[in-house]
Amino acid sequence: MIVRRRWTAAATTAILFSAVLSHPGPGSAAPADPATPITLSTTETALVRVQLRDQAQLDRLVAAGTDLANRPRTRDGRILADLVLTGAQLAELTSQGATAVQVVQRAEDGSRHYADSVRAAQARTAAGLRAPASGQRSTAAAAVDTLQVQQAYWWTTGGQTFLQAQVATTATDDPDVEITVSWRTSDGATGSFPLFRFEDSGEYQYHYALPQPVPNRPVQLTATSSLGGVSRVVTPTLWPNATPPPLPAGYQKDFIDAYLTPTDIQARIKRLARQYRDLVDVIDLPNKTQGYRRNAAAYLGDPTVAAVVVESVRFGDQGMNGVQVRTVDPGRRNRPLTVGYRDRVLTVSLATDTAGKTVSTTDEVAAAINARQPNRFRATVEDGSAGLPMPVAGPARLDDGLQGTEVPAQPWTVQALRLGVHRDGSRVGVLAYSQEHAREWATPLVTLEFAERMLANARTDPATRELLEQVDIFVIPMVNPDGANYSFNDFNFQRKNLVNHCTGPARDPKNRTSWGVDINRNYTVGSYFDGYVGGSANCLSGTYSGTAELSEAESSNVIALAQAHQNIKFAMNVHSYGGYFMWPPGAYRADGRITLPRPSIDESTLFLNSARRIVGAIAQERGTVTWPSQTGPVADVLYSAAGNSADQLYYELGIFAWDFEVGNDRWNAATNEWEGVGFQPPFDEAHGESQEYAGGLVEMVRVARDYAAAESAG
Repeated sequence: MIVRRRWTAAATTAILFSAVLSHPGPGSAAPADPATPITLSTTETALVRVQLRDQAQLDRLVAAGTDLANRPRTRDGRILADLVLTGAQLAELTSQGATAVQVVQRAEDGSRHYADSVRAAQARTAAGLRAPASGQRSTAAAAVDTLQVQQAYWWTTGGQTFLQAQVATTATDDPDVEITVSWRTSDGATGSFPLFRFEDSGEYQYHYALPQPVPNRPVQLTATSSLGGVSRVVTPTLWPNATPPPLPAGYQKDFIDAYLTPTDIQARIKRLARQYRDLVDVIDLPNKTQGYRRNAAAYLGDPTVAAVVVESVRFGDQGMNGVQVRTVDPGRRNRPLTVGYRDRVLTVSLATDTAGKTVSTTDEVAAAINARQPNRFRATVEDGSAGLPMPVAGPARLDDGLQGTEVPAQPWTVQALRLGVHRDGSRVGVLAYSQEHAREWATPLVTLEFAERMLANARTDPATRELLEQVDIFVIPMVNPDGANYSFNDFNFQRKNLVNHCTGPARDPKNRTSWGVDINRNYTVGSYFDGYVGGSANCLSGTYSGTAELSEAESSNVIALAQAHQNIKFAMNVHSYGGYFMWPPGAYRADGRITLPRPSIDESTLFLNSARRIVGAIAQERGTVTWPSQTGPVADVLYSAAGNSADQLYYELGIFAWDFEVGNDRWNAATNEWEGVGFQPPFDEAHGESQEYAGGLVEMVRVARDYAAAESAG
């Protein structure tokens, strides 16, 4: 028997991806006991790590628009993917042969979830892979392939040493080639583990495995294939093999003590500007967002029988919340269908026949409302109700459905902090921005901790003061405030902004948690509109790209800031979760997997060498190491992300642009598994992420300083 070890990414696999993993978050569970199946109630939503039955099942999920939170991983021949699922969807997957292995995080009412995190903050005190399956091809025959070791790295964290390898075979068209890595450590221990085939967009890339625990420093590694190929013997390299300067005595950090809402962030920006007047400017970005607002809507009728969705043209907070809508029987024969609006009540008088029976259909009622009250209301037939008799119903009250009673409703001015001694464009500029995706609560904690460290230590640490003398720093802690408000108050898994471009039945309120535009698919370079993979025209998709490039205020603000300050040469987009460090190209076309142009050799070297420095700085806080297999161009180590901000900054504006995915997987020695943390982990984990990745941003400032110095010397 030939056992296939592979993961194939169809060209569309990137459509709904967003991030990757670490340990259980609020309302989450540890990996399940195999004897205890994981289940959810029918309407419950959760982020679940699922072992899929086969590749075909993954392809069907992608085609159906399932919300995948990471690039699926292969372990022991199993395809593992993190999926946002309802209980009904999980039950259907299970019936089709899938198995839930971990509830990473449960969806909750945003306000309750945030309150829980605050209480937790207040209470806060100061994969290994198994042996290859039987049936592997004999290697006694003459080799018919050649193996190249592309990566062989080791590191130690938490007292455990890990080894990661990546190997390519010349037998690229054979899906059944099996590759096994053998290793020897400095104390003479030996062992082996299998690698798994990775394809992307239908093309073979390499064989790889998740980091493998080994007993000591590995000093030798070889790879053999089922076709007889044998690699050269290599010595694994220490990763990342870079450390930042030691922190001086009295260095100030740990300025984050709770998750921060948009209102909290706004107050923090104001306080920093007041506290450090000589080092801070606040920049109001030019494009106001929609604000925490939605149109008011109601079902006129019974959605389980027959109904029309009636929606206000204006936002609910603009006097439309509480407006009533009803249908009435005129009580007379041969009456026409009429529509009237008076005293905040929309009344539809149904048509009657010669016997006085109401005869209007749902379609006729919707059309009449749209024709006769177009400035106040729009109506659509509820999905499944087309052509049905319209019942006498109501009055129903229109409501925008928003639960955040303390959130300002007006359009939001997104703000950036500018830090430095010389804030005049004469110094090299660095941009750090976060929370393009609303549900990634830990990301503004990173950028604000970074800003606080730079400002607080400027007066006590000469090295920090020197950095602020030599570098002009820009920070946008919160790109997407409206989506963030919705995530905190209404639906904590909200990814997109609040602008609803849906039309027709897609505007049904049952879809309210799927509306919005993915800000990081709305930029201009390598976009969905140019034929690149990883965005969507479906307004309910998690990667909906909008109506056009830069159609959204949020994305336009990022580019406006970069265009207005041409000294910005380095940028970091902070996302969560999964522990990635990435740079362009971030997108490719499906046919032939043609990426955006690759950086030059010199620029690629700068990207990688800088990554080593920054990854090394991150590891100084608590030993967290971003894996070498997750360090590199976005299109190679994660997925194709059409229309992302880093690509526009790099290709259009000449900025060295990176992406963090904070929230690295955590190794569970008891289960020999890497476990995910989710978008909103318990605050102690989010706090840890803020501290380690803020250190990475400080190192990025040093990278910029050194780059500018080299440019001047050259």
